[in-house]
Amino acid sequence: MDLKSQIDIDKLPNHIAVIMDGNGRWAKAHNKPRVFGHKNGVVAVREVTEGCAELGVKYLTLYAFSTENWNRPFLEVSALMKLLVETTRKELKTLTKNNIRLQAVGDLSKLPDSTHKALLEAIEATKNNTRMTLVLALNYSAKWEILEAARTLAAKAKRDLIEPSDINEEMFDNALSTRGIPHPELLIRTSGEQRISNFLLWQIAYAELYFTPIFWPEFNKDRLYEAIIDYQNRERRFGKTSEQLV
Repeated sequence: MDLKSQIDIDKLPNHIAVIMDGNGRWAKAHNKPRVFGHKNGVVAVREVTEGCAELGVKYLTLYAFSTENWNRPFLEVSALMKLLVETTRKELKTLTKNNIRLQAVGDLSKLPDSTHKALLEAIEATKNNTRMTLVLALNYSAKWEILEAARTLAAKAKRDLIEPSDINEEMFDNALSTRGIPHPELLIRTSGEQRISNFLLWQIAYAELYFTPIFWPEFNKDRLYEAIIDYQNRERRFGKTSEQLV
């Protein structure tokens, strides 16, 4: 029995988030520069996006570039920004053909002009697509996002638009850059690292975490299916007992 046929379509996670890790180490293992790994990582992005859409997953969020990634070598960052522009424009036809909407979260205003422009064009061109939403986390930091939400709500309270006592989870959710996007049920991280790296810290409070030693360029549909099968074999209790779930 192939992996895809083992998946229970009625128990799919509505939203899968992925920390795409290991491009550089994969390239090093092949005696290639790090940029070679990033370019091959684009193939994995296409595989996972198609795999999620085919199954019926409604949201896929990919951690594409963190605020900490600016600390990498200048040439690598420049190549990543150029690759993002090229990939966004190249994949636009595929996104449209497959009825996939593109969104982005993070401090997008700090991206290079060409990158920002290409991203906004793709978001606008796909805004009416309904099959699945692909979210790119770019220049993203969960701590930044939470602080920005706190500042937004504090400013509203200072102007007497809200009472501090009115602030609840729903209001805080709506102050985040991910507002309108359901929280992930499954978080996947490739490359063997077992940490969250400042990604969706508020949103993954009850997500199932799945760590795999596979480097991102080698992550394909079958690896995605394995992660979903593992997720479906877990008991999600949300503070309850197993007996209460029954």
